Amino acid sequence: MTMPDSPVPAVPESAPFSAEQRAWLNGYLAGLFARQTMPASAADMVSKQLTPLTVLYGSQTGTSESLAKQLAKLASARQFVATVVDMATAMPETLTGAKNLIVITSTYGEGEPPDNAADFWKNISADDFPKLTGIPFSVFALGDTNYEKFCQFGKDLDLRLEALGANRICPRFDADTDYEAGFADWSASALNALGGVATEAGLTAKKASEKTTVVNEERYSKKNPFLARLKTNRRLSLAGSEKETRHFEIALDDSITYEPGDALGVISQNNPKQVSEVISQLGFSANTEVDAGKRMPLTQALTEVYDLKNIPLNIESPQQLVDSLKKMQPRLYSISSSLKAHPNEVHLTVSVVRYEVNGVQREGLCSTFLADRVGDRTLPVYVHTNSAFRLPADGSKPIIMIGPGTGIAPFRAFLEERRIAGATGKHMLFFGEQRSACDFYYRDELEGMVKDNFLTLHTAFSRDQTEKVYVQQRMLENAAEIFALLEAGALLYVCGDATRMAKDVDAALRQIVEFAGGKSTEAAVEYVQNLRAAKRYLRDVY
Repeated sequence: MTMPDSPVPAVPESAPFSAEQRAWLNGYLAGLFARQTMPASAADMVSKQLTPLTVLYGSQTGTSESLAKQLAKLASARQFVATVVDMATAMPETLTGAKNLIVITSTYGEGEPPDNAADFWKNISADDFPKLTGIPFSVFALGDTNYEKFCQFGKDLDLRLEALGANRICPRFDADTDYEAGFADWSASALNALGGVATEAGLTAKKASEKTTVVNEERYSKKNPFLARLKTNRRLSLAGSEKETRHFEIALDDSITYEPGDALGVISQNNPKQVSEVISQLGFSANTEVDAGKRMPLTQALTEVYDLKNIPLNIESPQQLVDSLKKMQPRLYSISSSLKAHPNEVHLTVSVVRYEVNGVQREGLCSTFLADRVGDRTLPVYVHTNSAFRLPADGSKPIIMIGPGTGIAPFRAFLEERRIAGATGKHMLFFGEQRSACDFYYRDELEGMVKDNFLTLHTAFSRDQTEKVYVQQRMLENAAEIFALLEAGALLYVCGDATRMAKDVDAALRQIVEFAGGKSTEAAVEYVQNLRAAKRYLRDVY
């Protein structure tokens, strides 16, 4: 029996749900209420009909976090109440108390967990971690096949959950950089395996939610990039430098927004000279049509669609060639500007890769595309949100920035943003490169901020003296001030090379806490772990 004149019940504020979950549940109840008499307690009805789902994510640049939230929305149409959990905040009871578990995680560096998952992995790897007997789970692992240890952390975590007794109800999916189709298939399989059933009321609520969500989503994406115009292409590194570092300014539509800490996805094209060489060496005709998602000439497919790093041998026909190649992926560059300082523009700071191997000239695909080949043509771009690398909302909070080389990019954006906002917190920047005379990027801007007492700047130019000096050494020289700022609530940011610099900086940070803070080695390690868990130690490393 229906009760059209009765008030629609709502989940009470005291119910154990987040604001997002409560909003969805109220929509669900509205749809269900139109078809049946409600039980006396809406909360009781919800607990009986909806299945709890824990969605755990490990993310370095925000992609896994975004996918975790997408999966939670998909789950809502299948009678699940999904709780999205950051691995940085996950406790043992997060897993032991889970009724159903979905894990979405990336891999960082050489097979390591992303920053927000480092402490979680240490904890779950311990011999005394509680058993997870029978808990249904599935893992979606993000990675890049260009790296030797592709999706290694996802693989390790999948095996560890199994070793703890959890029940893998859907095989792990190892996703390359082009992950969208795989995520769609895996998420449907995982939710089906967990027993999720799509209901009419659930789908109605999901559609209503999607209408609201679409309004807030970016108009442009990797699949639908904005065709921008390159306004400025100038060299930052001066005569005498061993590097070619450039500053690019790109004109945007006023509908595109970004925040300091975000990255710009650039969709590049292969060098026409290289494309011609490949076609010639294989003896194909450039105009032969192939299927590359749609019909197009071979030369267009090899220029715009496919990665030419690994051309296979013994190829007999053009279609066989394109079928064997990976598709080109966008290159993400840390944005080096504030939209408030440069309306309708985005700036990039890029090291152009050119080198020689056995007398053959090699080059980086996207960096040389920007430097040499864009010209007056349109440049396909989109904003990649990085919610894991953000300025504090409170402008009085001090910030410490470590950004050698092109790692300075997001910190130029940070400084521009904070200056316009009138932030009163202290700003400390550690910048390093090879030579001050030719590699001091944005020197005039930075020294101007120092002169205005807005910035404290410490530089490390490794080739300006006999013994090389790096940013981590400058950090140790200023240990007392760094520790005092951390004690005052400072956030510490690192951007740049993950292989050596980020590890050296991490070691230096622990030393600073140990010696300037008067702590034991174990206490210093815990102090840094707490900084990370509190999102006060943030890294954008690659």
